[in-house]
Formats: sequence, structure tokens, C-alpha cells
Amino acid sequence: MAFCVPFGWSVVFLQLAFVGHAFMLFHDHKEFRMKIREKPDSLTQLQLNNFFNFNKPEERKAEEDTEEEEFTDGSYDAEDPVEKVFGFFFGKREEEPMGMKRFGRERFPEQYPATTTEWAEPVASDDTQMAKIRPLLKNTNLEDRGLKLTYDANRDGWNANAFHNKVDRLGGGVVVCTTTSGLVCGGYNPKGWVGYGEARGSIAAFLYSFDNPPPGMIATKLRKVGGPALAQQDLPELGPSFGADSLVIPFAKENPKLARSKLGSYYERYEDGTNSLFGKSKASVQLKDLKVYHGVYGPDEYIPFTDAEPFALY
Repeated sequence: MAFCVPFGWSVVFLQLAFVGHAFMLFHDHKEFRMKIREKPDSLTQLQLNNFFNFNKPEERKAEEDTEEEEFTDGSYDAEDPVEKVFGFFFGKREEEPMGMKRFGRERFPEQYPATTTEWAEPVASDDTQMAKIRPLLKNTNLEDRGLKLTYDANRDGWNANAFHNKVDRLGGGVVVCTTTSGLVCGGYNPKGWVGYGEARGSIAAFLYSFDNPPPGMIATKLRKVGGPALAQQDLPELGPSFGADSLVIPFAKENPKLARSKLGSYYERYEDGTNSLFGKSKASVQLKDLKVYHGVYGPDEYIPFTDAEPFALY
């Protein structure tokens, strides 16, 4: 009986064979280049050397003396086998290949997890409350942008309708909660709210608390875990909802100032294992103040994340 290899495995074998062949070509090519650059000890080697340098010894010498600098940005390992294969076929990395800027943390900061050790600089337009939360916005789209108060529960109402009327379609926003015991905490929602019932994802989302931060830190920041999905439940019948349970303000009719928190599934726990944003043994608290801040944009300026994301790739 003939032995048949399933089609899927055939593809895998072909891919492995291609990669192996590429490594052999890279290794042989590198050794050959090193040999022909050495002082020629035979006529054949001299002729080969001249052939590959098109009989221009002055250019060959310049090539030996100066190596083209390769663009490095810390996002890859030059010794990685895959990088070597691509480098062999396509050459060294350039800072702006074909005039296109590279994808990176500086241009797209919210494609990376939130920093917990760096702090944003003050912005001249900040009032007292804005200045307090400004350091938290390092490496976000709001880091250098002016802020405005868009929702104040004590002014606009402790209910979901009032909340969404004030915050929807304004881009990323910062939630600031103050409990009846005086704790100031909240979260940053990079994708904002639109009130369509979506689970909006972002790896850059975080929760924070100003209560007993680690030594040398302004506040404790708790990053998104488990990938970007469900960073914010954007449900029209709820207020802010970070994850399914990490920080939820449901605006229940019988108790609209109730806030709940259970960390671990969607956002980090505290270093000591505390699994509530409000502290140990405090799964829920009463709020006395709730505010949301958004970025200030010009009349013709594009505001990101102001609509549904039905095909978002999280």
C-alpha cells in the first residue's frame, strides 16, 4: 500500500525545506563574502574578487572599511533566524523604507500596554483636577492634548442616559471617581463610548488609584490583562464599565452611586494580590463624585474612535 502524506503536512514540509534552504544560502553566502574579502592568495580568488566588485578595487576597499548602518529600534532581535532570512533576501532594515515611516510606540502609543513607571508632563491649560490626572496619560493619545470636563454626575445626573448623552462619540476618556471615604480612582478608556452595546477593546486601557502608591510613584496603575478584548463594556444601560467586573458603575435605579470592582480577569490585581480597585475587602463602594474628561479637538480635527467597531481585530 502506498504511503500518502496529508496535504496539510506536505505544506509544512515544503515550508521547512524552504527555510532550511534559505539558511544554507545565507550561511554559504556569508562565508563566501568573508573569503573573497581576505587577501587573495590565488589567481582564481583574485579574479572572483574582481568579478564580484566589477573590477573596481577602490569601491571594494570602501566597502570593507565602511559597513552600512542598520536601522534598529529595539523592536526586533538582529540574531533572530527569521530576521536573518529576511535580511539576506531584502537587505538591512531602513528607517523609512520606500519613504514610509515605521510602525512604532512613538507614532502609535496606544498599540502597546500602558506604562506604569513613566509620567506625562503638565499641560498649561490644566486646572487642578486635570493636573492631578495628567501624569497618568503618558503614552496615550491624550498625553499632550488639552482636556475638558464632559460629564459630571452631580451636575448632569446619576443615570446612564445622562452619562451617554455627554460622553458618546468624543474619543478616549478618563473616568475619575471619588468615594465617600475620599479615595480617588478610575480608569482610562482609549476607545471611548458610543452607546451601541459593544465590547470595545484596547491593550492601552488601565485603571488607577491614588491611594498608597508604590514608593516613588504618583499613583498605582493597573494594566489590561488577557489581551485587549473587553477593555470597556459600552452598554447604553450602564455607566463606565471596565471589563465585565473590574470597575463597573451600573447606575442602578435603587442605588445609582454604587460602584463595584473585582480585579484579575480583565485588569491587573495590586502587587499584594488585592483584587478590588477600592482596596482589600471592598468589593463595592458608594461614590460621592464621578467625572469624565475628554481631549480638546479643533473644529476640523479628526477625533478617533467615534463610531462602532464591528470588524475590530483585537
